[in-house]
Amino acid sequence: MKKNWSLLTMLLLFILMLTACSEGSAGTENPEVDDVIDIVWYPNESGKDMKSSRDEIGGVIEKATGKTVEHHLTTDYAIAIETLVNNNADLAFMGAQGYIEANKRNEAIQPLVVPTGPSGTLDDAVYHSWLAVNVDDQENFKIDGEFSLDTIEGKSMSFVSTSSTSGFKVPSSSIIKHFSKKDNYADLAEVDLLEGGQLFSQVLFGNSHQGSAVNLLKGNAEVAAFCDTCVENYVEVAGGEENTVGAIYRVKDDAAEPFNKLAGSEFTLMSVTPVLNAPFVANLDVLGEEDFSKLQELLTSDEIANNKKIFVPEDSGKPGLFFKSDKERFTTVEDSWFDPIRKLSE
Repeated sequence: MKKNWSLLTMLLLFILMLTACSEGSAGTENPEVDDVIDIVWYPNESGKDMKSSRDEIGGVIEKATGKTVEHHLTTDYAIAIETLVNNNADLAFMGAQGYIEANKRNEAIQPLVVPTGPSGTLDDAVYHSWLAVNVDDQENFKIDGEFSLDTIEGKSMSFVSTSSTSGFKVPSSSIIKHFSKKDNYADLAEVDLLEGGQLFSQVLFGNSHQGSAVNLLKGNAEVAAFCDTCVENYVEVAGGEENTVGAIYRVKDDAAEPFNKLAGSEFTLMSVTPVLNAPFVANLDVLGEEDFSKLQELLTSDEIANNKKIFVPEDSGKPGLFFKSDKERFTTVEDSWFDPIRKLSE
């Protein structure tokens, strides 16, 4: 009898322990949510010239949430994506392709906001992917006086990163679409553009849009892919209309690193392709639903749209992550908004 009572007592104690553990777990919905909001930045936005923009964004987030913001600067796209995917960051500002890759590996990663176009809507929420060549070499990339993708065959090429939307995914898709119509390139695939010996004589990766542009201007590559928004703080239009084929850009005399030793260098655009604007994204497992909602409300507010340290007036001459020419602001988007970029990988 005593033995039976002992077994019953042990069983009851075990059930009580299980119940306590269960209640404890239920009370902690997201155990990784803490009092620090970590923001990881791509190499393009990690430069010293972007510090004032990063700090202002961090400051308004701290005020809205009551939490401390820490900035993680990176030198590689993959590092930024891994940091977010592995629950070591709450937020990131990344291109559509980077978001798609991160979301595929961790469904807790969702779009927070995206900057609109000048209309204040998603209708013109685009930036531009460029293929550029040095001004002095431009005739080598023309056929009958017009720029042609046919001319990049056998040339040295610089991309940004395989995770870059405008610095790889979009231009590579255009290049493959063009050359796959030719019999000798009928089976051309994205993997064939990763190194020399197929279409290109040599392939470099700048690890940032700035780095890819520098590869071109220093003569390390004959053609380079990069985007307008990531270099607009360093260059100015020297001829033609901005974001049009044939437009010429010159490095500013007071350009910051890595363009500080390239003042006066010029390049021209041989290809211009609109690309969906890059989003701020959140990892809901570490940020939490409550702060996600707070930040969406904050960032889409008129207060932020009118903050000149976040949306820098376009004619101010000051560097910034986002610029204000008309009604630009942040707005929310659904995951499906990025489907056009997803389809480039099909």
